[in-house]
Amino acid sequence: MSDGAVRAGIEAILFDKDGTLIDYDASWVPLNRAVADRLARGDRRLAGRLLTAGGHDPATDIVAPGSVLAMGDSRSLARQWSPLLPGQPDVQRLARDIDRMFVSLGSATAQPVCDLAALFARLRAQGLRLGIATNDSAAGAHALVDQFDLAAHLDFIAGYDSGHGAKPGPGMLTAFAARLAITPDRVAVVGDSLHDVALARAGGAGLAVVVQGGARIDPMVAAAADLVIDRLEDIFTLVTPQTVA
Repeated sequence: MSDGAVRAGIEAILFDKDGTLIDYDASWVPLNRAVADRLARGDRRLAGRLLTAGGHDPATDIVAPGSVLAMGDSRSLARQWSPLLPGQPDVQRLARDIDRMFVSLGSATAQPVCDLAALFARLRAQGLRLGIATNDSAAGAHALVDQFDLAAHLDFIAGYDSGHGAKPGPGMLTAFAARLAITPDRVAVVGDSLHDVALARAGGAGLAVVVQGGARIDPMVAAAADLVIDRLEDIFTLVTPQTVA
C-alpha cells in the first residue's frame, strides 16, 4: 500500500496518551515509583515487588514492553498488586485508589513530547478532528488536557473507564467515529504500542501510525503498523491538508 493510498480520506486522528503525547520514561517512571512507594507505606522492599510485578524493573527503571505498567489499565494493575499488599485489598477499590494517585501525582511528572497545544491547533487548522484514547483513567486524561490547555482542540476524550472498554478493544475508536458521525476508516490512530495498533485494526481505522519516539518501541510494533514516524510532529508529513475531505 502506498503512502498516498493509506493517507487518502483521513478526517480525524485518535491519539494515544502515554508514550505518544507524553514522554513515558520521563513522566511515568517517577510516577510508578511514587505510587508504589505510597501503597507500600515506606516499605522499600514491598515497593520494589510491586514495581516488578507491574513490569517496572526497580534496579534499572526499565518498563518492559507489553507489561501492565506499559500498556494496561488500573484494574489490571490492581489485580497484579492486590495479592502483594497487606490484607489483599479489594481489586475495584484498589484500582480507584491507584487512579486517584496517578491523577494527584501525575501533573508533577507529566512531560509532553512537544508543544501539544500548538500541534493540535495546527492540525485543527487543517480541518482535522481530534481525540484522545488512553488506558489511563478518564480523570487522568482530562487532567492532562487541562494541564496543557488542549480542551479547545479536542472532540473526544476517553479512558479505560469511560464506558467504551479498554484497549486493545475497538470501543474507543467506535465511539470517536460515532461522535463525529464518520466511519472509522476515516480515522487515523496514532500510538506507540501493540494495543494502539490492535485498537486500529479491531475498529477498522483507516490508518495505524506508530511514533518511533514513543515508549519502548520495538520491531513487532513497527511491523504491525501501517506507518512509523520518528516524532509526533512528523504527523504533518503523513496527514496533509490535501487528505482532508
